[in-house]
Amino acid sequence: MACGNGRVTIQLVDEDAGTGAWDPQPFRGQSYDAIRAACLDSGILFRDPYFPAGPDALGYDRLGPDSEKAKGVEWKRPREFCDEPQFICEDMSRTDVCQGSLGNCWFLAAAASLTLYPRLLYRVVPPGQSFRDGYAGIFHFQLWQFGRWVDVVVDDRLPVREGKLMFVRSEQRHEFWAPLLEKAYAKLHGSYEVMRGGHMNEAFVDFTGGVGEVLYLRGNTPGLFSALRHALAKESLVGATALSDRGEYRTEEGLVKGHAYSVTGTHKVSLGFTKVRLLRLRNPWGRVEWSGAWSDSCPRWDALPPEWRDALLVKKEDGEFWMELQDFLQHFNTVQICSLSPEVLGPSPAGGGWHIHTFQGRWVRGFNSGGSQPSAETFWTNPQFRLTLLEPDEEEDDDDDDEGGPWGGWGAAGARGPARGGRTPKCTVLLSLIQRNRRCLRAKGLTYLTVGFHVFQVRPGEGTFRELLSRLLRADRSVFCARRDVSRRCRLRPGHYLVVPSASRVGDEADFTLRIFSERSHTAVEIDDVISADLQTLMVPSKPLELELVRLFLELAGEEEELNACQLQTLLSIALEPARANTRNPGEIGLRTCEQLLQCFGHGQSLALHHFQRLWGHLLMWQATFDKFDEDTSGTMNSYELRLALNAAGFHLNNQLTQALTSRYRDSRLRVDFERFVSCAAQLTCIFCHCSQHLHGGEGVVCLTHRQVSRAGGAGWLWHHSGTLPQACLFLLEQWTEVATFS
Repeated sequence: MACGNGRVTIQLVDEDAGTGAWDPQPFRGQSYDAIRAACLDSGILFRDPYFPAGPDALGYDRLGPDSEKAKGVEWKRPREFCDEPQFICEDMSRTDVCQGSLGNCWFLAAAASLTLYPRLLYRVVPPGQSFRDGYAGIFHFQLWQFGRWVDVVVDDRLPVREGKLMFVRSEQRHEFWAPLLEKAYAKLHGSYEVMRGGHMNEAFVDFTGGVGEVLYLRGNTPGLFSALRHALAKESLVGATALSDRGEYRTEEGLVKGHAYSVTGTHKVSLGFTKVRLLRLRNPWGRVEWSGAWSDSCPRWDALPPEWRDALLVKKEDGEFWMELQDFLQHFNTVQICSLSPEVLGPSPAGGGWHIHTFQGRWVRGFNSGGSQPSAETFWTNPQFRLTLLEPDEEEDDDDDDEGGPWGGWGAAGARGPARGGRTPKCTVLLSLIQRNRRCLRAKGLTYLTVGFHVFQVRPGEGTFRELLSRLLRADRSVFCARRDVSRRCRLRPGHYLVVPSASRVGDEADFTLRIFSERSHTAVEIDDVISADLQTLMVPSKPLELELVRLFLELAGEEEELNACQLQTLLSIALEPARANTRNPGEIGLRTCEQLLQCFGHGQSLALHHFQRLWGHLLMWQATFDKFDEDTSGTMNSYELRLALNAAGFHLNNQLTQALTSRYRDSRLRVDFERFVSCAAQLTCIFCHCSQHLHGGEGVVCLTHRQVSRAGGAGWLWHHSGTLPQACLFLLEQWTEVATFS
């Protein structure tokens, strides 16, 4: 098995890259059009087999099958308890959505905000659905899930107790889009109960595919009013929360602590020489309103011109009210804003829209879950993404009398361009980290992990190798908190950066999505997106074997002059014994590994002397590498040490493959012994060397999709040269897929 010179790279490409994010994927493969047509043909109303109307759909604890709240619940279609149900009424408004007995005010506040913008509402709630023409008991909704839109179908059987809807309802009693949307969201996550408790940004993002930001308020937050006004003008969804350490409770002023409100409007009014900044908020309960200054009954409204008063004030117990900015800052703790992404704004949004990159990843215990402390030795194992900011933001003049802004400026308007007042050019970049699918795990007792990210500056001449991470200068960081979405708007100088998302604790496991937005052009790549090997380091010099080793080989080989797997095992147990004598757990090379070595270095079933000479050179190198990283001489390495050892042996492997190899080769104690290391290194050596033999000049790039690797479908390979992949290499890659299966 001869190796060429240079480097061979296996590039994994995303076969879905470039496909339209607008095209929703049917959730659980259920096609709304096909199911509806089948129901109409058969005359049978749809009954959803994937979310059956029953106790399990309600919940698992407080709404569990034996709970008090689940007693007396019936599942009825709107036609069974409403004379003339409608999907959406023509005069539908933001005040229609009212909360039921489920503690999901965060979801309902977001839904109420959605109604402010019909274009956004009808993206989530597709029009053309009805309880009249073409009614088949099936409805569908489209929700964004971690980089892709999904189309979720539901039947219209809703939980009813004592003749009333248990959960969300419309102020217009015959309107049902909101309770059906709530049911679709419950189906997406497993039950209604998993929706209890959350943050508005979670629903904001799922409704729009945008990116949510949290602003923690202080007594004086400069630029807040301007930021909210600009956000609402851009069709961003906005909410506010009055935090509480003892659950929801009502204050004397009519506010509910521990509760989520929609922010639905802003307005400036003049009282003499005084400008008053007003915010319009809505309680998703549909009742219980602010009773302080500028409330519905406040006499201050009488001082305004009648046309202003008539345009702004609605004296109705509908949960909506106005309050002054200073009162808002006194009573509310956070503002949550969801800015819209290009896929929501459309193909050509005004102003050019965002540049965006999306990455999917996972933190795995013992592999790449290194915790949040940059000083810890495990921190460098976390996933890493290289970000290059190319252009500073355009300079904009803001004629508003709010200077600065709560983020040091709102978007590009606050990140001034070059040559004004000596300011340094900056780039606005929005980073969003999302924990995937954790809400679904609540029934199993799991909740959101504490997560966040660091941003490090990479100076010219500095590499981005993991072992250099501790030397890099930190440029920014997010808060670390137990939310699904953690985002930060950063203002950075043009240049190169490393984004490192992590869980707070070492060993925490979760799937995540990282999104990078900028208003100007940028590039972003995962550091470990390429699989490659330096073939020069794999070319172990062929040295003459010691005479005793040759004699032992010939004695075991006999007349055939070649070793089978059993004979090779005997030879290695004797030859490697002196080198393994100083370890606590010397072990032996097992028969299965010896069979693998015959495949990689011999004829497949046997090994000649010249084959063994090459194998012995590799074994000595692997022995030295193993001993170097087995610092405690335990005879084993942990997963972190395995990664370092493979890198020292000449392999640069991406996170996905390293994770698969680690899972395959470590034992129940998450340790890798010498035999397992030999098996892993031999497999990789064989693959890369065979690839090199059929690349021009011994080096080049092989491109294949994740699906092609998982299927070992050689016909689908795309080469960066002319030629074909030999059957021998295909066979080896089939063996490889037993080790690493890419999804």
